[in-house]
Order: sequence, then C-alpha cells, then structure tokens
Amino acid sequence: MPLPPAPTKRAATLAREAYDVVAKSIKRTGTSRAPKAAANGSALQEKPQARSLEPVAELKREKPAPEAPKPIPSIDKPSEAPARNRNAALLQEPVPKRKAPKSIGPAKLFVLDTNVLMHDPMCLYRFEEHDIFLPMIVLEELDSNKKGMTEVARNARQTSRSLDALAGAKEADMGLGLKLDTTGHLEAGGKLFFQTQTLNYTLPISLPQGKADNQILGVVEALRPLHPGREVVLVSKDINMRVKARALGLAAEDYQSDKALDDGEFLYSGALALPADFWTKHGKTVESWQQGLYTFYRISGPIVPEMMVNQFVYFEAPGEPNLYARVTEIRAKTAVLKTLKDYNHLKHAVWGVTTRNREQNFAMNLLLDPEVDFVTLTGNAGTGKTLMALAAGLTQVLDERRYTEIIMTRATVSVGEDIGFLPGTEEEKMGPWMGALDDNLEVLAKTETSAGEWGRSATNELIRSRIKIKSMNFMRGRTFLNKYVIIDEAQNLTPKQMKTLITRAGPGTKIICMGNLQQIDTPYLTEGSSGLTFAVDKFKGWPHSGHIMLARGERSRLADFASEVL
Repeated sequence: MPLPPAPTKRAATLAREAYDVVAKSIKRTGTSRAPKAAANGSALQEKPQARSLEPVAELKREKPAPEAPKPIPSIDKPSEAPARNRNAALLQEPVPKRKAPKSIGPAKLFVLDTNVLMHDPMCLYRFEEHDIFLPMIVLEELDSNKKGMTEVARNARQTSRSLDALAGAKEADMGLGLKLDTTGHLEAGGKLFFQTQTLNYTLPISLPQGKADNQILGVVEALRPLHPGREVVLVSKDINMRVKARALGLAAEDYQSDKALDDGEFLYSGALALPADFWTKHGKTVESWQQGLYTFYRISGPIVPEMMVNQFVYFEAPGEPNLYARVTEIRAKTAVLKTLKDYNHLKHAVWGVTTRNREQNFAMNLLLDPEVDFVTLTGNAGTGKTLMALAAGLTQVLDERRYTEIIMTRATVSVGEDIGFLPGTEEEKMGPWMGALDDNLEVLAKTETSAGEWGRSATNELIRSRIKIKSMNFMRGRTFLNKYVIIDEAQNLTPKQMKTLITRAGPGTKIICMGNLQQIDTPYLTEGSSGLTFAVDKFKGWPHSGHIMLARGERSRLADFASEVL
C-alpha cells in the first residue's frame, strides 16, 4: 500500500498524541488486502497529517480535507465517522492549568483605593479570579506620590511600572479589560479595568464632591447598577474610608493579602507545653542517651506532628521532675529533644546577667547557640529582650571572639511629633533613637564590681568601641561578615524592609530581631501585617532559626502592672 506523505513540519513541533494517532492508523491499515488498499490509495494520500498547532487559525482558513476514518474495527466494513475535530484537539498545545477558583458564584469587582496600591505594589495580582477596577482619581494620586525616596514613593513607582506592563501587553484593550496573567502572574485570573468614561452617581450633599475619597466612593456607587449580577467591593487601608462606604450602603473591605496572620493570637510562640500525661503515654517508647553535658530523648506519638525544629518543649507537674528541652530533629513520626543549659543559675551568668523565668532561659539558649543564625524575640515592654541580646552579644564578641562587632539599628518611627532634623554624623543622628542601648549598657556595666571605677570606665570604652550604630536608610547593598546584628523595634518594619535587612547577612553573621507587636507606630501597619510577624511565620521550623515569645515582665512591678491595666 502507498505510504502516507512525510510531515511538512519539524518533528520537534509534533505533539505526542499525534505520533500515536498516525502509528495506530498505519498499523491497522497495513493488514488490509492489496486491492482494498489500492482502491483507497487516493484517499490515504489526502488524509490530514499530524501538524503543529501553529495554528488553529490556519486550520480554520484551509479548505476542509477528506475526513479521516476512525480505527477500523472490521476489514470489510470500515468506519466512516469523521475524526477531524478529535485530531485537531489532540494537536493543540497543552495549556498551563490555572488554579481552581476558591469562591463560588460570579467573580467580584474590587475597586482599589490608592493607599492599597502604595502599600503593596503587587496587590494587583492577589485577587485570584476576581476583577479589579481603578478609578481615574487613583491614577492621579499615584502620579502625585511617585516622587521622593520614601517607601511609599517607591511603591507608587513600582505600581506605575506594573500598570504600564499590563497596558503595553500584546492585544491589550482597556475597553475590554486587561488580563492580569499576561505578565506571568498565572495566579491572577481576573481582569483589570480602568475608568475610561464619566460615571454618573449621586452622593449626599454633605460630602464634598472634589475630595478624592468621595470621588472613589462615587465610582463604587456608579458601578453597582452597571454590574447587577456581581458584587462591587471597595478595598481600602483607610478605616474612615471603609466606615463612610458602609454608611452609604456600599460593600467595603480591608486589604487582607498583606497579613501573615488574620489574628495575632495565633502567632507562633516558640514553646510547647507537654501534656500532664506525657510520661504515661510516651514513657515506654522514649529513648534517651547522654552526649557531653546534654541529654537527648527520642520520642514518638501523636504529639510529634505538633512540634517544629528548634521549638522549645517543657513539662512541669507537681511532684515530678521538670523537663526543658528543644526539638533538634524531626523525622517521620519521631522527634529528638535536647536538654537546655540552665542560665538561671549564677554560675552560668552571661556578662553578669542571669535569666529570671522559663522563656528568658529559652531565649538565652537561642542567642548563644552558634548554629542558630536568626533569632526573633517578641514580648511586652520590660521582658528583657534588649538586655539579653546585648549581654549575649558582648559575651560572643569580647570573650569568645565569635563575632567581630555588634551592629545595632532600629526603625526611626516617632511615637509623637517629629522633633526635626538631628545634627552630627550617622551615629550621632541615631543616638536619640538608641536610648535603650545606653540604658542597658549602664545595667551591664554595673554587673562588673571587682574592677573598680577605672576598670569599669575602661570596660565601657571597650564595649562602645565594639558597638556600631547604623541607620536603616543606608543598609541596601551592604554585606555584614561575622557580625552580631541587633534590629530593635522590629514591629515597625514592613515585610519588604525586613527582607532588605535580613538579606544583608553574610557568612558568620547572626541577626536578632526584637519587638513588641502591641506598640506599632507605622501607619497602615497592623499586628498581622508587621514585618516581625512576617519573619516569625516564615522562619518557623527552619533548623537555623528560632523564636520565643517572652510573656513575663522583669523590669519592675510598676511596669508590669502598667502593661496589664493600661
């Protein structure tokens, strides 16, 4: 029988299914009788061959070719059913699968406020299958806030670049909406719509029509009758804006995608209390061995899935010995626990400082462990975060020579009104912000009582020569080698700023992030969206990081009572 004509396209462009279709057709027709094959020779010459999908438009333009038969079930009665549509489907290139929409019903239309775009320039791609609408006044506000070197100005410029990339994509049509996945963000399945025409709306007379917030509310009001089958929702970081929208009967939401946690109470604490019946249930299967000064336990059971690497576990029960350990390894359904060094005892004092409670002892074990590169400490005021970090740093810099120097920095966010520009060098400008450093150094200097006045003065000079105060504004592009970096008041950092600081770490550097999540002073930053919360949530379970939440204040009885009742 005559062979099928050779393919006109390169073999590399043929789909795998096309090879199978042609191979099966040749194998089955090869058993036909010679007269039958000769009679159908012309038909075989005109069968459509496997071709690249170049394209479906080309298949539509060309004249319809004779229909290809299905696999022949019988030699005498060949099937004449058409298979062109099936083969055309097989020739199509595989399309990347999109994530299934999480919501049920029609896609929502979200109207974004300007502060959302300036808070997170990637927010355009965080709404899954839903559509986004940008009023014209939002673009005007972006343009007016793009100048400067602040974080808000940088975000405004990044948002403008993203909008330009979407508008400049091939076959983009603003009237029909811009597909958000054209720039490679396949998780965004909706479209971006701009206000291309004047919208008619009516707002209460008490709202000034020229104010930008009220114009955005008017756009939301005008879109509702234009889209009766879907929900139109305003997304804003401004609380007053959301309150006004709800007062007008409009749906309004906060921007949630920037939050690492919906509720701060679910933040990883770094410690796990073992149940009272732990030894009863696990005592028979526990393996233990001694290695140097530490005791190791290998446990298994239902409590192992709740554990994470470098998480602290403790067992306290009346009449039974206490257990304080850290999870060093998790494999399948087993976990290895390592006992801790007791820094509550005076003989283990760190630069004259002893820990006063369980959580402080956990924190000191993390701060002095050379295998832990990143430590986060959270807690209320007076829990000893800065004092322990400084004491551990001085011990490892001056006594153990593990690091070359201590670098301290913090977010310069004022509690009240700004006092203006500060004179002097970088360290002199940072001096007023580093009052906590001076207070804690004064406490650490008093712990050395045997050296006398002259000795304490020399020690203070040595300590200050090994502590450098740096501003966060000049951190980008730097690399810290063998440094002990302390980031104070980290709750005021955004996730992007936190990433910038942590990525400065070079070989042999340890970074300590401390903060009180109940004292956030940065606008539009909440307990769930803080950079400190972001770091704690992302680093939990990493073998070279640790976190502990300090619960008990040790500053004074006045400070403890004030933190509880005020």
